[in-house]
Amino acid sequence: MSKVYTQQEVAKHTKADDCWLIHNNKVYNVTDFVADHPGGEEFILDHAGKDVTALMKDELEHLHSDGAYEMLDELLIGSLQPTATSTATSTATATKEKLQYESEMHRRLGTNVTEENAGTKEIEYHLRATDLVADKKNRFLDLNKPLFHQLWYADFSKTFYLEQVHIPRHVAGGSARLFSSDFLELFTRTPWYIVPILWLPVIGFNVYRGLQQGLTTENVAFLFVAGMFTWTLAEYMIHRFLFHLDDLLPESNYSNIGHFLLHGIHHYLPMDRLRLVMPPVLAIALAIPINILMHSLMPLAQGYVMMAGLLFGYVLYDMTHYYLHHAKVFKIHFKEMKTYHLAHHYKNFEGGYGITSKIWDRVFGTTLEL
Repeated sequence: MSKVYTQQEVAKHTKADDCWLIHNNKVYNVTDFVADHPGGEEFILDHAGKDVTALMKDELEHLHSDGAYEMLDELLIGSLQPTATSTATSTATATKEKLQYESEMHRRLGTNVTEENAGTKEIEYHLRATDLVADKKNRFLDLNKPLFHQLWYADFSKTFYLEQVHIPRHVAGGSARLFSSDFLELFTRTPWYIVPILWLPVIGFNVYRGLQQGLTTENVAFLFVAGMFTWTLAEYMIHRFLFHLDDLLPESNYSNIGHFLLHGIHHYLPMDRLRLVMPPVLAIALAIPINILMHSLMPLAQGYVMMAGLLFGYVLYDMTHYYLHHAKVFKIHFKEMKTYHLAHHYKNFEGGYGITSKIWDRVFGTTLEL
């Protein structure tokens, strides 16, 4: 039996380390989710201890996806004690929600439900047999167990896999484990600062090699900026045509696994702080053929500097990506891009492929209209 809380009790929990919310007369402890809230922790703290039912439905203010409601369900701690003035309204709302809930259950079960037959013993029997949390785990992945092992032995269809992997989940207080092996797991978790530590020396070396080959400072500056601009196109192409190769995936469990390791895990767990920047192994694997292509198209000196600019563009991209997910961003440019990118995760993943800017989304017609 769930615990019942008064409005006054909930109103006491308004801090980042002790944050409760009310939604549809239910009480949620969202403390572990505050720092990972896609819109920024300030949006939760502004409404801490309050009822956010209307806010979460407001299309102009802060419309939430189905995935957001799934994550909210996992943070439920009790119900709100009804007041004398709200009892009638709550009863009507509860009746409506019950009918919607039963309809959803029967949709999942492949049966129909109407207002006339809702609430019968037969329906109640089916509802009691359906545990939504267990159902989600059994049908796809259990976040309490290594994910790769589950995918390896799964038999998901491509359609089902893509549907599930694009419903965002959240792991309270940390990351989900990908491998059971600690050694393999080490390669899948990348703190943001690893990116500049690894790549800035490589960038400096390439610029040095360009100067050593006789390029002037002006030439180096021009080629470096040209490389950065080239990265913006590469960023778009990689994100759209490699990371989101969804429609062209073959009907195979191995392709599902490849998709998940490459980018699917980021859509499945978009607020995982250790899986927001590209792991060095993957980054190096992508950089090597790009470097070979660059040097095959350009003279040696120019190739070095162009590659330096491209790599610097990549570093800015990965830092921006992390910044958009986990920081209270500047209002100029970044606030718009944060909203834009999180809409790609939580509303429509088939568009909005630009991270640092919308320029190539506009060129190729994949701009998300918010």
